[in-house]
Amino acid sequence: MTSPQPRRPVNRRQTRRDRHGRGLRGRLVPATVPMARTKAEVFDDLVLDTVEALERRFAKELAGVEFAVEDVPPELNVYDSDVLEDGEVPLARLLPGQPGRNELPPRIVLYRRPLEFRAMDRDDLADLVHDVIVEQVANLLGIDPDELA
Repeated sequence: MTSPQPRRPVNRRQTRRDRHGRGLRGRLVPATVPMARTKAEVFDDLVLDTVEALERRFAKELAGVEFAVEDVPPELNVYDSDVLEDGEVPLARLLPGQPGRNELPPRIVLYRRPLEFRAMDRDDLADLVHDVIVEQVANLLGIDPDELA
């Protein structure tokens, strides 16, 4: 009669594979290369570049103005005159702020997806973002957009 062999403890992590046997899944490119940036991160950088350029020239006028990015505009039946539209689709919105007890600062909101949809490539998107921000800042300051560009 042979004695039963002692069972070794099985390390589940080593012997178990993922469901389809393809190995671990993860990022395809390292986080340090430009290709690893998401569309939202690239869009945010384009907005920051334009805002920083405008703030260098108009620091006093733009002090306290908030710039924000949202993926899509809210669903409203009718948009006010503070919304920059392309046809029926809002591209950006200017909220002029409310002086008083709550002291809400002026805020410019850009809608990322509608702007990306209208651009052919990254350079075209950069130009479009710049034009939209300049238009909204000009509306806020009450000046002609050509003076800002």
